[in-house]
Amino acid sequence: MTDSKAVQPPRVTLDDVRGARKMLAGVARVTMMEGSRHLSELVGAPVHLKCENLQRTGSFKLRGAYVRIAGLSPEERAAGVVAASAGNHAQGVALASTLLGVRSTVFMPVGAPLPKVAATREYGAEVRLHGEVVDETLAAAQEYAERTGAVFIHPFDHPDVIAGQGTLGLEILEQCPEVRTIVMGIGGGGLAAGIAVAVKAVRPDVRIVGVQAAGAAAYPPSLAAGRPVAVERPSTMADGIKVGRPGEVPFRIVGELVDEVVTVTEDALSSGLLLCLERAKQVVEPAGASPVAALLSRPEAFEGPVVAVLSGGNVDPLLMQRVLTHGMAAAGRYLSLRLRLTDSPGALATLLSVLSGVDANVLDVSHVRTDPRLGLTEAEVEVHLETKGPEHCASVGAALRGAGYLVME
Repeated sequence: MTDSKAVQPPRVTLDDVRGARKMLAGVARVTMMEGSRHLSELVGAPVHLKCENLQRTGSFKLRGAYVRIAGLSPEERAAGVVAASAGNHAQGVALASTLLGVRSTVFMPVGAPLPKVAATREYGAEVRLHGEVVDETLAAAQEYAERTGAVFIHPFDHPDVIAGQGTLGLEILEQCPEVRTIVMGIGGGGLAAGIAVAVKAVRPDVRIVGVQAAGAAAYPPSLAAGRPVAVERPSTMADGIKVGRPGEVPFRIVGELVDEVVTVTEDALSSGLLLCLERAKQVVEPAGASPVAALLSRPEAFEGPVVAVLSGGNVDPLLMQRVLTHGMAAAGRYLSLRLRLTDSPGALATLLSVLSGVDANVLDVSHVRTDPRLGLTEAEVEVHLETKGPEHCASVGAALRGAGYLVME
């Protein structure tokens, strides 16, 4: 009996979260909460956005990293710290270490976005690029810790980290005391576990909902199995929640205190990011947009008032461009079509006239004349259009077919 208790992961309490909050005073910002009229109308109840994308380093990760490093002994601080991350945790560890006067080394994947690598260096860490995927990077950081004696700072699987992230829960209760549902993204589980510890201890009636990307959803099978289960080859644009296996410490807390874990598609993530940018004027990364994606996917499933945690805003500009295009297409705001027409003078002008007649804004046109599938007098045209929604997309297609055009896609 004693042995079975000994292997249980350590618990995190409300007192731990309150202690972490005192530690973070003057370090982490109390980020603002903004109402969303559009989401409120969709859900049928007030929806508020907790803008942790405006936190120092651009995400909530600073909270947990600072509490973990601040709790090290003088001997451990002297040995330095090491971490592995593709972005947000890297920047949180780098800044926290610099503020505390601790030497930090951060391993990042070779393909990590350059702005995140540059920001991590600017916050004071020595950056080492290693591995093609985060698992390889993580192994390199752990090997470095064993070899040098540096303390490995895990991104989510430690009680101090969870307590630090839990300070967000206390802020939510103060900023929106009438809250009924809190929604946030889940990767390894540190943020969800921390918020759940803080909120459930004070307001057990508040519903806690975690959101995972469908292509990287390790929590549903893990909760069903009663233990952390690894997902092979997790795939999603949302790097911040792209974690193949839940952490041991947060898993138990999530299983006990989080009411539901839902999944969202890549289309929903794109639409959520686009909505945050257009309607809320908030720049968020795909993981930060995951709770908004969940609200868009199942608005009737959330009792209000709802608080959606925008957990991070560190998005690579190139990814942002691709995601916005994808989001516009998913929302029926962007349409790409291939058409076959006669390669003769005036044919393109006639096509453009048809598109103008249905009020479709032409963004780009390209011709293909040399494809062996084409007849001698045929050309294929690819057009990219700005449209006004799914119904408008359907009317554009109908108008083209009505005019005799063969629409390929």
